[in-house]
Amino acid sequence: MQNIHTTAIVHQNAQIGENVTIGAYSFVNENVIIKNNTKIGSYTIIDGITTIGENNYIGHHSVIGDFPQDMKYNKEPTRLIIGNNNTIREFVTIHTGTIQDNGLTLVGDNNWIMSYVHLAHDCVLGNDIIISNNAQLAGHVHVGDCVIIGGMSGIHQFVRIGAHSMIGGASSLVQDIPPYIMAAGQKAVPHGINSTGLIRRGFNKEIISKIKHLYKLVYRENLSLEDAKVAIDNYLNNINDENILKILKIFSDFIKNSERGIIR
Repeated sequence: MQNIHTTAIVHQNAQIGENVTIGAYSFVNENVIIKNNTKIGSYTIIDGITTIGENNYIGHHSVIGDFPQDMKYNKEPTRLIIGNNNTIREFVTIHTGTIQDNGLTLVGDNNWIMSYVHLAHDCVLGNDIIISNNAQLAGHVHVGDCVIIGGMSGIHQFVRIGAHSMIGGASSLVQDIPPYIMAAGQKAVPHGINSTGLIRRGFNKEIISKIKHLYKLVYRENLSLEDAKVAIDNYLNNINDENILKILKIFSDFIKNSERGIIR
């Protein structure tokens, strides 16, 4: 059963799942797939080649799947995929990808995206992310799992945000932020590791202590970044617990693979 308001316009070729609600004066175009138990608010536009998974809520006056704000875009059939169990509040804008990247904007599962957030073309979001009101993500930004982005923050294009990190409100992030770190400011600088967030997500004291040590090697020992990478490798070589090593290598590998450079 579907609950589509009589004033909503839903293209006959759109694929609408079971128990989907579409509010008053909303518009759903022909290349849209909306899966079961998703609720679309009033005055919302779902456009483009867009797939929305199950159990999502998309608030009033949002624009989901419109074409990119990229002057190179030339009507290529790029896509947007949104996973399951996301809350996307009112006036959010999320655009499809571009062929200059993978042609895909991707939002994972269980994310909480607050009012007036903008996710530009080719953004890739993981799972369990919180993005507060008015945060703006430029094109090609990648956000890891369990990240928190404070309200009114601006994220520069191509920036990578590591898992379990936290960005304070009204921050400007122009370089990559490694996993597990807190950052804030204009421009954003590191402020220690996200200990409270890690505890809430089940990291034990031993692992948090070791993450703090990696942080000190990068940010507190007056080492160059290259020397810090060597010091991290030497430290990891002495860890025999594979589970702990896997968690720490997320930090190490992120730094080694950063293309824009990390915040310092």
